[in-house]
Amino acid sequence: MIAPAPDAPVTHGPRQGTSATSYPPGFEEDDRMRSDFIRDLTLRQLRSPRSSSRSRYGDRTGSIPQTLVRFWHDPCDVPPDVRKCLETWDALRDEGFSFRMFGDASAAVYIEERYGPRELAAFARCRHPAMRSDYLRMCFVLAEGGLYVDADDVLLGDGWNDVFRDGTLKVHPLCYDVTAGGMVPGSELRRIDLPIDGRIFYVNNNPIAAPPGHPVLRRALARATDTLLGDEPAPEIQATTGPGNLTAALAAHARESQISGTMPDFELLLDWEEVAEPCWDLAYRSDARNWRNMDN
Repeated sequence: MIAPAPDAPVTHGPRQGTSATSYPPGFEEDDRMRSDFIRDLTLRQLRSPRSSSRSRYGDRTGSIPQTLVRFWHDPCDVPPDVRKCLETWDALRDEGFSFRMFGDASAAVYIEERYGPRELAAFARCRHPAMRSDYLRMCFVLAEGGLYVDADDVLLGDGWNDVFRDGTLKVHPLCYDVTAGGMVPGSELRRIDLPIDGRIFYVNNNPIAAPPGHPVLRRALARATDTLLGDEPAPEIQATTGPGNLTAALAAHARESQISGTMPDFELLLDWEEVAEPCWDLAYRSDARNWRNMDN
């Protein structure tokens, strides 16, 4: 699902001409600086020739397995309208994809088998199905690689092929307009002259595509685990396991890569809205299964 932006408003946009060293260590925990940095990343990608991506990345990264991963807290009781969303992806079976569907119970078993007691304890502290879905997707894609999409996403076209053209982490950039109280259309993110004041730039944690062992997911999982096992009794979903968590991990990793002169091992999916979109007219969105309806 496309989620609202992090809680703290941003009143300043990216500073023109900023470099990685302009962002101090730990900047990813500051809402404004993190937003600035994500917009900087988008501008860098827009100014970099995409045609060279295969040669830049191909020798350093593994391939992304053709595994489609989804989550529904009770896979034996998927609502009919959600099942219709899931079925839009069935054509990928003919393309050689394997499908993995997890629920609360199977996710706990998977995490216990693949990880350790800390991760299992952290998963147990995820207080809503959305958090457990967030946590499972990090665990699975880190361990095995693949493509995670939300259960309520609808496949629109064959642009998914582009996700697998190289082994870079793929995530979807988003922008929330604080003043307007809504999302900025994805097509607008390609504008170099996009107005930036009062807007929050971040990345969604849906979709996530990566080869096994990607360092951004390792960092995101560690950050979420530490927060879940910390002293706060009910940590906020977005910042703990959701888009805020992944955005912080990506920002910290990208800054380190820029300072060391390493070519990026990730890509922002600026055209993802042409590949898939969330279905908003679903019955579960009006009840407690929708995390937006719970008190954070």
